[in-house]
Amino acid sequence: MPVETMSAHETVGDVYRQSLPVILVSLVAGLFAGTILGTDTMRNGIESVPGLLLLLPAFLATRGGVYGSLGARLSSGLHQGLIEPYFSRDKRITNAIVASFINGMVVSVFIAVVAFAVLIGLGRSGSLLELVGIMVIAGFLSAVMMLLVLLSVIFIGYRRGLDPDNVIGPVVTTVGDVFGVAFLLVGVYLVGLVL
Repeated sequence: MPVETMSAHETVGDVYRQSLPVILVSLVAGLFAGTILGTDTMRNGIESVPGLLLLLPAFLATRGGVYGSLGARLSSGLHQGLIEPYFSRDKRITNAIVASFINGMVVSVFIAVVAFAVLIGLGRSGSLLELVGIMVIAGFLSAVMMLLVLLSVIFIGYRRGLDPDNVIGPVVTTVGDVFGVAFLLVGVYLVGLVL
């Protein structure tokens, strides 16, 4: 039904119908991310890397900011008919994906540098190389996962009649939190093997 002919009640009902299941899944996944944070492995990782706890909230927040912007751009492009809801070699889609990936990586390294500066400012020791290494690994892995999930949800959902604006916020937040925490742990482990 065209939006112009839908009543306010129908519009609100449509938004709830599309977003409520995603929000419920987001809630459960958020609890899972919290469970990962509460594990002994994560606690040991946080204790073994000075500054990791400093960069955790910023890292998780920027996943939503960077990839939420990409989701909004793609959603707008679909609504305006500028892009098709398929994985293609459309230059606009490719440019948006590359820009988001680069932004995510640059922000990840910046967060590591700021966390290191805060450590030094507080008179604590830490390793800039270790923090940057962890953030590069976590930033790269989370970028790949975020892009795969984001593009799939937007394009497949749109083809099935879902409005990406109703679902992309909870999806980006959930995937960013769950995989961000997990990939930080992977980064700690891999950097620990090298350094």
